[in-house]
Amino acid sequence: MTSIATYSYGIAAFAFLILSFMLMTRWRSRTHASAITLASLATMLWGAVLAWQSTQLVGWSAWSDALEVVRSAAWCAFLLILLGNYRNPDSTLPFKLNVWVLAVATFFLVFFFGTVAGYWHLEMVHTIGLMPSVTARVAIAVLGIVLVEQLYRNKSMQERWAVKFACLGIGAMFAYDFYLYSNAMLFQAVDPDIWAARGLINALTVPLIAFSIGRSASWSAGGLALSRRVMFHTAALFGSAIYLLAMGSAGYYLRFVGGSWGTVMQMAFLFGALILLVVILFSGTFRSWLKVFISKHFYRYNYDYREEWLRFTRTLSEAGPGLGVRTIQAVAELVESPGGVLFVKRESGRYVPDAYWHVPAVDVAEAADSPFSQFLESKQWVVDLIECQEQPQLYDDVPMPAWLKQFPRARLIVPLIMQNKLFGFMLLTQPRSRVVFNWEVIDLLKIAGNQAASYLAQQEAATALMVARQFESFNRMSTFVVHDLKNLVSQLSLMILNAEKHRDNPEFQRDMLDTVDYSVQKMRLLLQKLSRSESPEHMAPLAIDKVLTQAVALKAAFEPHPVLDIAESGLKVLADRERLERVLGHLIQNAIEATPRDGTVSVALRRGDGEVVITVADTGAGMSEQFIRERLFKPFESTKSAGMGIGVFESREYIGELGGRLDVISAPGAGTTIHVMLPLYRPEAHNSDTAVRRPEEFS
Repeated sequence: MTSIATYSYGIAAFAFLILSFMLMTRWRSRTHASAITLASLATMLWGAVLAWQSTQLVGWSAWSDALEVVRSAAWCAFLLILLGNYRNPDSTLPFKLNVWVLAVATFFLVFFFGTVAGYWHLEMVHTIGLMPSVTARVAIAVLGIVLVEQLYRNKSMQERWAVKFACLGIGAMFAYDFYLYSNAMLFQAVDPDIWAARGLINALTVPLIAFSIGRSASWSAGGLALSRRVMFHTAALFGSAIYLLAMGSAGYYLRFVGGSWGTVMQMAFLFGALILLVVILFSGTFRSWLKVFISKHFYRYNYDYREEWLRFTRTLSEAGPGLGVRTIQAVAELVESPGGVLFVKRESGRYVPDAYWHVPAVDVAEAADSPFSQFLESKQWVVDLIECQEQPQLYDDVPMPAWLKQFPRARLIVPLIMQNKLFGFMLLTQPRSRVVFNWEVIDLLKIAGNQAASYLAQQEAATALMVARQFESFNRMSTFVVHDLKNLVSQLSLMILNAEKHRDNPEFQRDMLDTVDYSVQKMRLLLQKLSRSESPEHMAPLAIDKVLTQAVALKAAFEPHPVLDIAESGLKVLADRERLERVLGHLIQNAIEATPRDGTVSVALRRGDGEVVITVADTGAGMSEQFIRERLFKPFESTKSAGMGIGVFESREYIGELGGRLDVISAPGAGTTIHVMLPLYRPEAHNSDTAVRRPEEFS
């Protein structure tokens, strides 16, 4: 019976191989083609293994029995997909599965691993009477028959016309399995004749299934869709299994004919074959070829757009530098390209390489006004360089750049379009496997190029904004410095004007030396600010009357002379002395400049409710309410010809930092009064606040 079983299962394997080939090529667009293809491939592999084992006088083994479990599970899964009721929207189980579907799947998994482990395969039927293995196989056959019956009974008349031959074929396989294993249960042994005929019975079901596939346009849709990732790993698994079976057969032959060297030759051959399999599975070229093959023969479209777009966006959105390299990688992986170059337009008006991925760096550039650049911007086409070389008229006979010769494996040029302008372009190398660049691939590359251009433009805008902010920070600091220098120049200029009249006066000489010394100290501080990115502040309790006296003394040379009135001495505030003195000096200086020589400028200090109140009043021209609201505190706005428009702005900003406020009362022709309120420094309150905060700071 060995030869009969060999031919029987060999014919079954060949029949399902033909069916699988038809499903992967001519019928790949049929409804549920992926699911029935997997079931057909599993049956083909199962028949091939049993045919090979029959030649070795081995009726069955743990692996052949495990493949039978896989084959039965695949056909049951296909029937469940056609039924379409395997999911429950209210279910809390994985994939929203029904409880009974999950129970069946668990049963198949347990049975599969138990068979692989050698506990439940048919070789033990001779030693164990009614063993669980035969009972489980009868249960699987009954399950298959029930699913076939449910499928046919729950379809409409038109759908029954489409599925009836598939139900007959698949039902015949499960019915024969039921007959085989129920006979084994009855006689406590597997009948070799019935077992040998099973291959032919399975082969006879192929025409019925194929005939039903021809009517598959009427099958109900909405079943489980197999992702490309699952199909890829399944195909790799099936391919590896077939390869290992072939290598195992070859190794057995070497052992048989090798004599005393047979075992050594077999082990060396099998080890080498295993290493070769690992190399192939880890080969990027092989993986690319397999992905392209699956997309072409198992699916209507070349891409799983959801998976591709998620991967594309995830690659571009990764944190860290290297966006240019990640952009090349994201686009190149769409066509299995192993490398590329990103060209971006720069201020020089040329497109220069911005990033390289698995391509040697080359110093090249393309002018923005060249015919090639103009062609990419106007047409927005993806350029296939081989097609352009063979049929240049398809690309308007545009001359290709000479620098392309430095990239011998260049294949595609993808334009990066941003708002209908050519932001840049990407050169991609020859794909690892053969890819047909049809409309679907070209359209996907164009959309990916536009998306990549938006990411690159966003990065450039963010970089430009960061640089602009750095310059803005530096310019703002420089503006404050220039404003202080202007005040110092005003003081020194006034001193020079009075030098001719009072140079022999000892008091004037003393004031002149004090003014020059103060100016030198101020300029040193300004130079320190310019030489450091951040100027440290020295916050300390300050006697505000002394600070105010110093500020007024520095303005004594101006007219009208400011008059100081201190109602209470010893009041303190917490501030940086240099900055606070500069702020108060700005306010006094502005009052002097706004008041005629015969007018008055007064500065007063008094205690308020938990605060220090400083008042600077003048009898100048005054300001309107609209000017105070819209222009007074706006930086770089000034009514003075030599003004910087920064003094009052800085004053209010720093007073606010200290927790105080600045109020302005003014009217045209009535002068201006400025009130500065600063929190009064209390040592006991400050120490208490420090004691409370210190544990939090160290927690």
